[in-house]
Amino acid sequence: MDNRKLILYINMSLDGFLATKDDDLSWLSIVEKEGEDYGYVEFNESVDSYIVGRKTYDTVLKLTGGTFPPAKQHKCYVITRQERESENGVTFYNGDIETLVNRLKSENEKNIYCDGGGQIVKLLMEKNLIDEYRVSVIPIILGDGKRLFKGGTSMISLKALPSKQYESGLIQLRYEKK
Repeated sequence: MDNRKLILYINMSLDGFLATKDDDLSWLSIVEKEGEDYGYVEFNESVDSYIVGRKTYDTVLKLTGGTFPPAKQHKCYVITRQERESENGVTFYNGDIETLVNRLKSENEKNIYCDGGGQIVKLLMEKNLIDEYRVSVIPIILGDGKRLFKGGTSMISLKALPSKQYESGLIQLRYEKK
């Protein structure tokens, strides 16, 4: 293994939700500000592989009218329980996630981007595969929805990295595995 990291780069509400129960993400727009990308472009240039769960993949397809933007920039892996042929730059993976992550860490030069959802995050946490957590907290309380951290995993000790607060109220928290 080299110095490549698996980085969870994701947004959540202050009360820990990724989306509403019906997958509404419109609340993310409250922090949209012209000329502000919250470090996304720089982060995106530091990764070459992208891991996401099938439910999140399906949600993105619905929101974008059937396209999957990350596939234009990265090697994309959608974690699924079903056998499925690769399509449109996306590899559907139903094997052991630890095997996939270790293979990616050994093959490529840049970091690996994980964008959720909650079930994939839990699976990666159970195997202690996430090297860095970059969680952008959006200044809203949803009250209910789909949780980022589902619980049921072992304790993971983290070391705080510099966080950043933005004018919009978004706070980007950063932690790395000890």
